Amino acid sequence: MTSHVRLSQPDFAVLGGGLCGRLVAWQLAGAGHRVALYERGPADGSQAAAWVAAAMLAPLAEAASAELLITRLGAASLDAWPRLLADLPEPVFFQRNGTLVVWHHADRTEAPLFERRVRSNAPDDLLDGGFVTLAGAQLGAAEPALAGRFAQGWLLPREGQLDNRQVLNALAAGLAQRGVETHWNTAIGEGSVPPARIVIDCRGLGAKAVMPTLRGIRGEVARVRAPGIGLTRPVRLLHPRYPLYIAPKQDDLYVIGATEVEGEDMSPVSVRSALELLSAAFSVHPGFGEARILELNSQCRPTLPDHRPALVWDGAQTLRVNGLYRHGYMIAPEVADEAVRFASALLDGRIADADAFDGWRQDARWRELFRLDAAREPA
Repeated sequence: MTSHVRLSQPDFAVLGGGLCGRLVAWQLAGAGHRVALYERGPADGSQAAAWVAAAMLAPLAEAASAELLITRLGAASLDAWPRLLADLPEPVFFQRNGTLVVWHHADRTEAPLFERRVRSNAPDDLLDGGFVTLAGAQLGAAEPALAGRFAQGWLLPREGQLDNRQVLNALAAGLAQRGVETHWNTAIGEGSVPPARIVIDCRGLGAKAVMPTLRGIRGEVARVRAPGIGLTRPVRLLHPRYPLYIAPKQDDLYVIGATEVEGEDMSPVSVRSALELLSAAFSVHPGFGEARILELNSQCRPTLPDHRPALVWDGAQTLRVNGLYRHGYMIAPEVADEAVRFASALLDGRIADADAFDGWRQDARWRELFRLDAAREPA
């Protein structure tokens, strides 16, 4: 489906209409640029990795496995999300009620490992007042649904979450509102790049032909409806084999996830994964035993070898935005904002060669994200 707005020569062609592509196109259009967006799937985003996500905005919790750059991007993006959502034409569920981390007694040795990794990888400003130890009645007071179920835990009070599918729908409406020329169900292959002054490639794994180091990391989630449990914030269960998260959304909906598998297998969720996800959720609260399974789903997140996102300039008219890995919703606002600033400078002619690119990179807020295509790097 193509929107009714037709542009003869847009300033920007955005390839890929997942989360990052939509954010980039929407922000560029908001700055007054003429933008066309091309997405292989429908407007609801159901073919994007962003469709299968818990959309937790948890930079401190993610510090247990992510480096400092990711946690800094996540903290800045968490502050940016309310401003972005306020400008969208449709409401989006957003909550900043923190994350609760718990563990069963048998897995208590996981707790000091988690704490040590978090404290090593998180910036001081996130740790200051953002890591609260709870014991006994304190935990029950913080999360009444889990009163008496765990002896200890941590509350990370500054973290948040949103509804991933509501964001995708609201951004689609925002693109239409801002006059973006949208081409849904339109795959763009190599050699068929649409005309535009600047091309921004946000295709995720669809860009493997031009980014051969990209690989997929499979993730699997369950979406269930469980009335009566009443969790007020995301809960993370520490476990040596399958650390679980449970993210409560509106209307008694919960997104449950844990798995992370190397490989680009897009097949349905395995029985083993489903059993592990649902059994672990049941161990957090037995009320999940009566939950109704709405969906078991899987997707592959685009990942680069260093697990960092990248903004790669080809030295000409193309910027590639990729590699957001498992941190898409957590870091997308800052990554997209940096991409928009660079693309605008490219359009204006402020970046025309490797020297200008290097100068931009040195002054950029997130300089670690920028890369010049290897074929263009000066000797």
